[in-house]
Amino acid sequence: MARTCDITGKKSQVGGGYSNRTRATKFNPTGSRRRQVNLQRKTLFIPELGKKITINVSAKGLKTMKKRGAYQTLKAAGLV
Repeated sequence: MARTCDITGKKSQVGGGYSNRTRATKFNPTGSRRRQVNLQRKTLFIPELGKKITINVSAKGLKTMKKRGAYQTLKAAGLV
């Protein structure tokens, strides 16, 4: 299973490590690195459904759920 947020759809990104030495010499010894999403595995009780749901959610997804409400957010994401 891919490391993807169930709510926001965020995935890992590939970015280059770029040092100040690289800028000076025009030589890139650092290569690229993968930046992972801040994923958490959470079990939520949804009172509207009367059951627990386990989801992989990013930190930003948690903030979204806190703002809108868990049921509303999961419904918009198509998980309920």
